[in-house]
Amino acid sequence: MGRRRLLCSISAPSSDSSTDDTSSLRVLVLRTLRNCAKDFNGKVREKSTLVMSRRMLLTSSLMYLCYHDSTYLSAQALGDSSVTVEDVTPPVFPSGALFSTEERIVQLFEKNTYSVVNIFDVTLRPQLNVTGVVEIPEGNGSGVVWDKQGHIVTNYHVIGNALSRIQALDKCCSSCKRILRVEAPEELLRATKVGQSSTVRVGQQCLAIGNPFGFDHTLTVGVISGLNRDISSQTGVTIGGGIQTDAAINPGNSGGPLLDSKGTLIGINTAIFTQTGTSAGVGFAIPSSTVLKIVPQLIQLGKVVRAGLNVDIAPDVVANQLNVRNGALVLLVPGNSLAAKVGLLPTTRGFAGNIVLGDIIIAVDNKPVKSKAELYKVLDDYSVGDKVLLKIKRGSETLELPIKLEEKSS
Repeated sequence: MGRRRLLCSISAPSSDSSTDDTSSLRVLVLRTLRNCAKDFNGKVREKSTLVMSRRMLLTSSLMYLCYHDSTYLSAQALGDSSVTVEDVTPPVFPSGALFSTEERIVQLFEKNTYSVVNIFDVTLRPQLNVTGVVEIPEGNGSGVVWDKQGHIVTNYHVIGNALSRIQALDKCCSSCKRILRVEAPEELLRATKVGQSSTVRVGQQCLAIGNPFGFDHTLTVGVISGLNRDISSQTGVTIGGGIQTDAAINPGNSGGPLLDSKGTLIGINTAIFTQTGTSAGVGFAIPSSTVLKIVPQLIQLGKVVRAGLNVDIAPDVVANQLNVRNGALVLLVPGNSLAAKVGLLPTTRGFAGNIVLGDIIIAVDNKPVKSKAELYKVLDDYSVGDKVLLKIKRGSETLELPIKLEEKSS
């Protein structure tokens, strides 16, 4: 109470007695500080350890600061109504127009954001002793509005084999794409404009829109970092012609669009290369040229019709164990296939139990084939019924076999 009453009385000095008290207190404070200083100097000269009372020092300093009103207390705090407080608020300047490059990106986002949907994957899990089921969130991804009929394009792994309130039009996992159809007003469905990925060049600007970590309609900007990358999907299919970008792609971006600087679709974001699970500046997208081949078939047929040889090709690991370093080794040739009719030979066992290597495909129409994945990638450029020329290695011989491609069995 004594300290509080002292401070209150100081706040409004109004009489001669208070002035005298103030002077006396000032003298007392100064004398206390001077005595402390003398004691300090004396103990230093005696080379002894100084232990000063912290409470004494703080109390003396506080009293001095409170009474030295002309220096340490504002005039307004001491009741001087003639002094006004200066406004120190900094000036606020208008934002002004955006730079042309910024304005263009803003317009591209606002125009294309309604062509992107957020896809949530939930699991229906029954509860013990409880009627019904509960929805357990498993993940999320993105999708692209393909047309005004409500077709949504996304990656297969975004929803997998989920049973959904929206209709899945395909059951083909080998395409790495899935087509969904939603019932929504046409004004809410803004179909994306599909461009040609074949004209994309390294260094040009690109934009990715998606729902990373559930943050819907997120925009990231980058450049095309590389072309013709091989993308290994979670379904075991290798997709060629992939687009590499440094635009941030994180979990939840999968299935969203990769746009060029004109706002046209050049790819579907699908994967990232990372050791942490987040963006590391290396993202991949399936090129629009591949999407244009797959999506119409999925909508019309519910599957993708691929051209192939309908023969079994050895996995690369098996081929390496058999000392096949270059080409695609034929393991099995069905007797009723076109490949059997033209004389393509499978891998067999000799009379002594030794392995007799089959034909090794090293080129298709003079396009080199170094592995199983490269063979499938080359054949993806053809349609059912096309005729191709296979260059094969049979023992020490190199032969050429013309063959007609047939529909690849699932």
